[in-house]
Amino acid sequence: MERIVGTTVRSLRTPIIREGDNIVKISIDTLLKASSEVNFEINDRDCLCITESVVARAQGNYATIDDISVDIMNKFSGEHFGLIFPILSRNRFGIILKGIAKGAKKITLMLSYPSDEVGNHLVDMDVLDIKGVNPWTDVLTEKQFREYFGYNKHKFTGVDYIEYYKSILDEFNVEYEIIFSNNPLTILDYTKNVLACDIHTRERTKSLLKKYGGIKIYGLDEILTSPINGSGYNPQYGLLGSNKSSEEKIKLFPRDGQPIVEAIQKEIKNLTGKTIEVMIYGDGAFKDPVGKIWELADPVVSPAYTKGLEGTPNEVKLKYLADDLFKDLSGDELRKAISDYIANKDGSLVGEMISQGTTPRRLTDLIGSLADLTSGSGDKGTPLVYIQGYFDNYTK
Repeated sequence: MERIVGTTVRSLRTPIIREGDNIVKISIDTLLKASSEVNFEINDRDCLCITESVVARAQGNYATIDDISVDIMNKFSGEHFGLIFPILSRNRFGIILKGIAKGAKKITLMLSYPSDEVGNHLVDMDVLDIKGVNPWTDVLTEKQFREYFGYNKHKFTGVDYIEYYKSILDEFNVEYEIIFSNNPLTILDYTKNVLACDIHTRERTKSLLKKYGGIKIYGLDEILTSPINGSGYNPQYGLLGSNKSSEEKIKLFPRDGQPIVEAIQKEIKNLTGKTIEVMIYGDGAFKDPVGKIWELADPVVSPAYTKGLEGTPNEVKLKYLADDLFKDLSGDELRKAISDYIANKDGSLVGEMISQGTTPRRLTDLIGSLADLTSGSGDKGTPLVYIQGYFDNYTK
């Protein structure tokens, strides 16, 4: 019988993972138990995806606001500095701001507008047009911003992030002012010391600031790159990718993930004879067309993955084959022609007409996004996602 089912995605429930747990053993045991319980086979090129949160939790990769404050003091020595382009998030940045504020005396907070880097809006673009404000050239004070746009709460969270961030700065008795600009160089009119909080544009931001007169220039990826009083840390991403754990503590992005995914792959091979791919994933890389939010607040979708997940899809467009190349065929003759074409496709299809319309993205971004959408970020309790048939095609 002809196979009907293609890619299959299963979310897997694990025990609650605590600091010090063996994430390799838990992942393997969970997969094998699920395979037995639901009666599915483990195959070559299946993908086991593990959410970054449980990896970092098992590692004990946590830090407190005190740890953050110490590193801020180390970097800026109590001098006035600019804090630019933070995203608007209680979970992602609110707790970090507490640590920064605790280690600072004077801050100029510069927010991008109408939205932050990942699409959280302070004000609608349409309103900017009505008010005649150009976000690419106009620098606004807090007073001017309020006069133009008033007080607005986030569509989904119900939070006025300007007021929320001000409340944190007030809590720690920091001297501060708030400005609004999308040009990183604006901050140099206020201070030559800057902590850049943007995620995906951080290297350009820091480079420009250094080129045009910045003195002490750091990014969030350079805070907590090593332990502070025994704290967690991430040598590559610092505070990027961290999440609120409690009112005083954050969970950092996991570190040393490569040995974990390779150990899981090796042990599954020993136990089953099959070579699966393994990845640690965080935020997916997709955008909500209604809320305008680009999900990727982590520095990367996947900080660690096995070698088989390198690269991009190398696929032909079935629609093009059916509608153009083999438009005069039908039924079994069409199916055979398409199957033969796919089976004999040569090398990379980059730039070939036959691949137009296929998704030109990295495999880790595609599979990580699929895993993130499957596991969710709430109370599903399924931090593992097992994907089968992703690398199959029409001929399988």
